[in-house]
Parts: sequence; C-alpha cells; structure tokens
Amino acid sequence: MPEGHSVHRIARQFDRNYVGRVVAASSPQGRFTAGAAVIDGREVASARAIGKQMFLGFDGDEWLRVHLGMYGAWDFAGEIEVDPTIASANGRMGQTNQRGTDIDAVFAPVFDSAGENSLSSIGAPRRARVHVRMSEQTQGLGEVGDGAHQWPPPVVGQVRLRLMTDTTCADLRGPTTCELQTPDEMQATIAKLGPDPLVDDPTAGEERFTATVRRKPTPIGLLLMDQTVVSGIGNVYRAELLYRALLDPHTPGRLVPEDLARQIWRDWSRLLVIGVETGQMMTMDDLDPEAYRRAMAHRDDRHWVYHRAGLPCRVCGTEIVLEEMGARKLYWCPSCQK
Repeated sequence: MPEGHSVHRIARQFDRNYVGRVVAASSPQGRFTAGAAVIDGREVASARAIGKQMFLGFDGDEWLRVHLGMYGAWDFAGEIEVDPTIASANGRMGQTNQRGTDIDAVFAPVFDSAGENSLSSIGAPRRARVHVRMSEQTQGLGEVGDGAHQWPPPVVGQVRLRLMTDTTCADLRGPTTCELQTPDEMQATIAKLGPDPLVDDPTAGEERFTATVRRKPTPIGLLLMDQTVVSGIGNVYRAELLYRALLDPHTPGRLVPEDLARQIWRDWSRLLVIGVETGQMMTMDDLDPEAYRRAMAHRDDRHWVYHRAGLPCRVCGTEIVLEEMGARKLYWCPSCQK
C-alpha cells in the first residue's frame, strides 16, 4: 500500500501538470462513469495529499478523493513537468515504471556535496514526453504498454478514471476508493485522519500525536499503522521508525515515554520529507556518497530491519524476527528493541 511520501509526490505531479487546466474526464472501465461526467470539462483548482489520501479540487466545489489501497496506481503520459528532486538516484521517478524514453538521460539526478538530491533544485521543472507509473510497488503491476508516443495514449487494462489535458494524461487503475465529495464531505474525511507532518502545524501535530499515543493501551506497532492516530505511515516506515526508536513493537502506547513518542513524531517528519524528495523510503543515516547511491538503487541497502527476516541485525547481529501484526508483516530486532 502506498505510504505517505508516494501520495504527496503524486499530488505534486497533479499540482504541476493539472492545476489551472481544464480536463476531459472519462471512465473507460465504466465503474466511475457518473462521477467522470460531473468533472468533465472542469478546471482543476487544487491538488493535496493528506497521509494516504489524495484530493483533487475542481471548480464548482467538487472534490475527487482517491485512496490507492494495495493495488492502485496512477499512470502519467504525455508532457510531464518534473523537477530534479522528483528524480531519484537511479534516474527513476520514485517507485515508478517508464516506457518510451531514455529516462536516465531525461531525469538525471542532482546531488549535493553529501551525494544526496539537491534541495535547491525544487521549483526548477523540466518537461519531457514520457510514460510513467506512480504507485508504491512496481512488482506485480505489469507493463504500462507501448503507447508512450501515441496521443491520446491507448487505454490499457482496467482504467477507472482518465484525466486528460491537451498535453498530459493520467490514468487511475485499481484504487480502493475513487469518489466525488462535497466540500463538507471532504472536510469530514480529513477530520478523521491523524496529523500529517507535511500538512499540519509541526508543533500541533506533535502534541496531538503524543497525546493520542500515550492514552492508548494498544501496542505502538498497531498505533503507527492507524491512520486516525498519524497519517501516512505504512508497513515499511512502521518497522523502521520502531527500530530507529529502539522500541519494542508490543509496547502499549500509554507506556511509551513522552519524550520517545515525541522523538518518533519528529523522526517521521524527517523521514517523510526525505521520502518525498528522493522517492525512496530511505531510513538509514550517515551513509557516505557511494553507500547512499547504492542504497537508493537497492532497497536491501536502505533499511535497518524491513524485509530482513532471518538476517543478522546490522548493529547487534541478532536474527531479525518476522511476525504478523495488524494483518501485516512486522520486522524487528528482539535484542535492540527491548
């Protein structure tokens, strides 16, 4: 399931390529025909992400709410505006698939003196005709197709919603939620979500998160996945945040020390920004430039415990444990996380 950084990146792409432009909306699959008819021919007024939810606002006070869920993805085709911080160190647009262009040449990464993507490049968009997929996972989603140079692109597979401008096309496949909301309904949806470090006031978000966690008897490993407690954290960030805090996942929230709860919020705030800037869930610190590039290219080199079941802990050598918590796989070190 897409974690918060991916959804924020997708919203940025919509902000850059759709806001202020009139769209042609359709539902090739037929499951969103009525909704597409409502927004067809309207101008996109805003794009925003909160946790794992994305909202597109249209003139006339209609809001499109999309939750990608486990299998959803947006495919962008045409002339896509990006900036170098949307390109990750291996030349890919985050965790995406591309067809029809030399993507390494188009999205050449920009590094600072530490080997990381340059923050100063934000707001310097490039234009290129490409076909990209934006979602959390690429394995199992299949190829996008060979229509990158056709306009409009051919419909491939089960497209729930197609949004087109004169130059850009976005196809939505497999979402858990795709619905229109009134402004009141949109606000009601947001009100149910926990704080998001990229949306909420940092101090207010920290206070709300800390207070919620410390009054709950629920294990912290479940609380971090509860989108009413904190927005955007998924399976990868849960495991990594808990390891970085050296915290046993089974610790009841109310027994988590206040300073440690605050540390987790601040760490999540930092990791989320890194994820948005690089397109990768980079959770290891103090890597030299070569190790950083290696980690950006290979997931196995960028996490402390996630996906490392049975392997030795990078710090103490204890075998990393895999168990199920909240119907999802949880990875942790029983020695470091006491």
